[in-house]
Amino acid sequence: MYTLLENIDIPARRYLLRNVIDIMSGGIQMAGPLQGVKIIEMAGLGPAPFACMLLADLGAEVICIDRPVSVSAKSDESRTNVLRRGKKSIVLDMKRPAAVQTALRLIATADVVIEGFRPGVMERLGLGPDICLTQNPALVFGRMTGWGQTGPLAQAAGHDINYIALSGALHAVGTQEQPIVPLNLVGDFGGGAMLLVAGVLSAVIHARATGKGQIVDAAMTDGSALLMSMMYGFMASGQWKDQRASNMLDGGAHFYGTYQCSDKKWVAIGSIEPQFYQLLIEKSGLENVDMHAQRNASTWPEMKARLVQVFATRTRNEWCEMMEGTDVCFAPVLGMQEAASHPHNLARKTFCEIDGVLQPSPAPRFSDTPANISYPPVQTGTHTIEILGKLGLTESEIKALV
Repeated sequence: MYTLLENIDIPARRYLLRNVIDIMSGGIQMAGPLQGVKIIEMAGLGPAPFACMLLADLGAEVICIDRPVSVSAKSDESRTNVLRRGKKSIVLDMKRPAAVQTALRLIATADVVIEGFRPGVMERLGLGPDICLTQNPALVFGRMTGWGQTGPLAQAAGHDINYIALSGALHAVGTQEQPIVPLNLVGDFGGGAMLLVAGVLSAVIHARATGKGQIVDAAMTDGSALLMSMMYGFMASGQWKDQRASNMLDGGAHFYGTYQCSDKKWVAIGSIEPQFYQLLIEKSGLENVDMHAQRNASTWPEMKARLVQVFATRTRNEWCEMMEGTDVCFAPVLGMQEAASHPHNLARKTFCEIDGVLQPSPAPRFSDTPANISYPPVQTGTHTIEILGKLGLTESEIKALV
């Protein structure tokens, strides 16, 4: 085995040895394409924990460094905190130098660190990327912020709605009268967490190949702007008006939008292609429709009014019987509870229950290394003693820290 290892580069050798040791000790579950990747998460809110949950779902070992909490707060921590699923938890009081040194020792064993603080916080804790990369040159240091690590707004407070407002994304969503908040999906989770995951995994691949780690600066302003790439391209080519509800994909077009049914429930129509649009017209029963005028925006208000009247004549279930599963590009607008019981979602196991808590299942799907939820949402400090022991701390050192 030693001769074999001599012919493997140092990053790959480190990865192989750690996996062999972990598998032999039973410390790794053989599930998910990221098995063998070790991630240290600095406890926070929203997008960084979501990114780490995704990585845990895909097989990474995620250790969350939590702040100390009171006994009452810990007992109130709920199994419904889905973003903590699949992780381990260690409690360290970062106000204590010994805890900072312990965190550095833990980071030295990891592939990735992910934090979601304002710029400079990790540096003030003594855990900035310069120190961490000195101890672990192959480390990927993932930083999740709203405004980014640089720029005039970098130190300002903000939330999803502010970041997507700055990128142009919020302006594009809503009615002609006002923007509408698209939950916190576009900034926090789409432009934030997803961008961070892509960046971190790209940097891990680079580190595995070269032995050199780096900092990943993931900003929600950047990410939500990136999500608007197609729209900016459309605007440059004259196919997009910089005005809400005036375009094909923002609710302006009658063939791409939502309609209320007679039972006050809603359906979603996306009949963009001509053949799908023709089927929509046929199944809705509309007459005297100029099929060649589908993309003529001047006809959209009148056609939308006609479809509003038509869809109001039947219940959502009746429209489902007529259109669902056809090439109309149709779907009922389901509530969160309804979505979990839809036959398509049931067939694909899109949702699951852990300890009675309904939640989305891991995604995407892998043919050889299926994703898996290793643990239910972790209680703060559950793995503190176990992890400190593996770091080589003595019983007295662990007692002093805990």
